[in-house]
Amino acid sequence: MTDPTTRLRGSIAPLVTPFHDDGTIDHATLRRLIDQHVERGSHGISVTGTTGEPGALTLDERLEMIDVAAEALDRRLPFVPGTGTHQLPDTIAITRRAAEAGADAALVIVPYYARPTQEGLYAWYSAVAEAVDIPIVMYNIPSRTGVELAPETVGRLYRDVPNIIGMKEASPDFAHANFVLRETGPDFLLYSGLEALCFPILAIGGAGFISVTANLVPTEIARMYDAVADGKWDEARELHYRLLDLNDVVLTETNPTAVKWLMSQVGTIGPALRAPLVPLSAAGQQKVRAAAATWGLLDGAR
Repeated sequence: MTDPTTRLRGSIAPLVTPFHDDGTIDHATLRRLIDQHVERGSHGISVTGTTGEPGALTLDERLEMIDVAAEALDRRLPFVPGTGTHQLPDTIAITRRAAEAGADAALVIVPYYARPTQEGLYAWYSAVAEAVDIPIVMYNIPSRTGVELAPETVGRLYRDVPNIIGMKEASPDFAHANFVLRETGPDFLLYSGLEALCFPILAIGGAGFISVTANLVPTEIARMYDAVADGKWDEARELHYRLLDLNDVVLTETNPTAVKWLMSQVGTIGPALRAPLVPLSAAGQQKVRAAAATWGLLDGAR
């Protein structure tokens, strides 16, 4: 197997979960989305992460999503599905299914609602990682979980647990990412999970990003990483600033509300969300439309 520290870099696109009008998962559209990302330059694929509405999916649906996505990808790109929940047995079960499906790594969110201590987080990630033989990418997103993985805890886990290889960083405190890399060193795979920090994370030694905006402009998001890899920092910086407004509006009214609305406007997916999310408001649509217009995203809107 290829060393994950070299394979799992760049833009790992976190796909939305497409639904039929009756609320069931649209697997045919999921396959089509994966093909489009392969064709348009994304460096990897993730499903059932935050953008995929995992909390609204049943355990069986998440397992099926992983199977369908892995089959559709057919190893054309690295595959890093989201496998975390607030229940340890379910998290282990989903992570095992990811391993069986041939995923390159599993993205495991900090357990939400319980607000565990740092010792609790250490025990949690140790238990998940030791139950499987797949690389683990931790997912720090305090706005969703109510607790943050401390840099010291990240470093301790990385040193103690061999198959913990990285983390998706979705803390708005950019200093946190810096302290994480200081604790772990350059081989740790740190990904930005906040759109405005995708370029800055590369400057401090990050491995790439898992950005919802890749659902809309996958080529440009991937190019920002490629430019840095090619030493073209000015080109990457220009892309960073061009993307700022779009990166801002995709988080309107709770991700993935805005990005699914935009994708539905051009016919990429249907508009359906699952409760408790509701469709984008008129005010939200106006805000999103203005930013999308600068990229021509709605030129073919139906």
